[in-house]
Formats: sequence, C-alpha cells, structure tokens
Amino acid sequence: MTMFRIEALELDLASGRNVCRGGMTAIGRFAAVLALVLAMAMGAAGQGLKPSVVAAENFYGDIARQIGGDGVEVASILSNPDQDPHLFETTPTIVRQIAAARIVIFNGADYDAWMDKLLKVAPRVERTVLTVAELVNRKAGDNPHLWYDPATMPTLARALADTLGKADPAHAADYAARLETLLASLDRVSAKIEEIRAKYAGVAITATEPVFGYMAAALGLKVRNERFQMAVMNDTEPSARDIAAFEQDLKEHKVRALLYNKQTGTKLTQRMLDIARRARIPVVGVTETQPMGMSYQDWMLMQLADLHKALAQPST
Repeated sequence: MTMFRIEALELDLASGRNVCRGGMTAIGRFAAVLALVLAMAMGAAGQGLKPSVVAAENFYGDIARQIGGDGVEVASILSNPDQDPHLFETTPTIVRQIAAARIVIFNGADYDAWMDKLLKVAPRVERTVLTVAELVNRKAGDNPHLWYDPATMPTLARALADTLGKADPAHAADYAARLETLLASLDRVSAKIEEIRAKYAGVAITATEPVFGYMAAALGLKVRNERFQMAVMNDTEPSARDIAAFEQDLKEHKVRALLYNKQTGTKLTQRMLDIARRARIPVVGVTETQPMGMSYQDWMLMQLADLHKALAQPST
C-alpha cells in the first residue's frame, strides 16, 4: 500500500480535474488544454522574483522552506496526513505549479512515479530536478520511505542549498547560513536515535509495513515479519505462513512493539492491530506525510518519543 500506482493522466472537462488512472496515452487527448495551462504558468513564472520550489511530499517541502526562508516560494503536493497518500489525484493547479517551478523535489525509487510523468507534461528548460533516491543512491525495488533514513535530509539539504545558491546567487550566503542552522537542528534527532539505540539495540519489533524501516535500522532494532510488510506495501496478499508467523509473534510476545501506518489500512492489518492490543503489545502509529504545523525535526522526534515509550513498557 505504499507504492503509488498512477499511470495515466486524464482530463475531466466537466469537473476541471486531472485524474491519474490508466496509461499515459490519455495525455494526447488534451494536449491543447495543457499547452494553454503551461503557457499561463510560464508567463506567471517569468514575472516572479522569488525562486519557486515544488516538492512532491511535504517533508521535502519543509526542508526547502527551512533553507529558502521568506525568499523562496514553496508548494508541496502531498500534504494531508489524514488522507491515504496513495490515492493521489492531480489538478490543473498542480500542473501549473510544476510548470512554473525553478526547482522540483521528489522522492523517486518508484514511490511517486507520477512525478516523472507530470514533469514531462510540464517541461521547463531552466528547471532543476532533485530526485532524493538518486542523491542517496537508492533505486526502484529498495524501501522507498527514504525520509526515515537519518542520512537523507542532510544530503538533500546540502544539494538544495547549493541549487538555490546557483539559481539565486544574490542570496547564496543566506541559503548557506540556513543550511548550517538546519543541520545543527537535526542533531536533536540524532541524539534521540543514539539514546534509544544505546538502550534497545537488538530488541525485536514488528510492523505492518516497512514505512519506519530505515529508522528502525538506525536504532539497531531487529525487525521481524519483513516478508509480510513487503507484501502489504506492494498491495499483495501475504502468504498464509507469513500471516501465521506474524500472529504468533504477537501472541507469544516475541516483539516489544508493533508499528503501523496510520494513513492506510486493510482488514488484515487491522486484524494484526487487534491481536497486538489483546496481547498487550504496545502499538505505535507512524505516518507517510508530515503533520500540519510541525517541522520535519519535530515530527521525527514525536514518533521516536512514541516508540521509546513503547519500548520502555515492561515486556510480558
């Protein structure tokens, strides 16, 4: 349930919405409409003075805001933590934003493959695209939840500050200064990771999906039931053997905590949550989208604190 499967862009002339559904051949049906949209966007972009950044996910947009400050216009496409991020629909506004953007950031590794298609629909010669997966040497088939890897945001932040400095040389020193501030603020996250790792490295946990996988590895935790998690992520049915093993881990208290994705769910994952609660296994919710009104740093610290609390509960 974690991989985006958006393969086509169709224009709904009645509602004015572009809905991603089937194969990209549908784009040819409304090329004239898109040409007009793009022309309007490019005209607006030429009049703007601030560098514009569009991020596919709001946590990358937050990093752009922290580095860019008031001198950069930032828009994030996926920003509602109360919605399933996989049920994405594009709109003419999103197309215009991408067409006008000087810098575009997206995850890659097939997490947001729809961005590749939108970039082709809304080309811009002077645009720089930062694909996070490429920056951290990840590829399709790897766990795509790269923002949970503690090494990802510093790498992106450095690349973004450099890109902004080149796009807007007059404010390059400001971007560099804010980069240092951001990197220093991430030390709080690193310190919390080390605190948990020092006490709980080697402790077994489980999860319904591998959303938190990179962070769990950084914490030194032993993650069980990975085949089950991959099946759920890929929207396939786990094997009967993997389901039974997951249930056994919960009923026999072989794990100290169960992590689950609060933004998505199936009858099967709900069943695992119910078993965990009956067995009094602590349940910790994580999300794929950064909560509104919260920085990336505070979001990570909040989830780490929740997990720390769960791990600290006496095992039964």
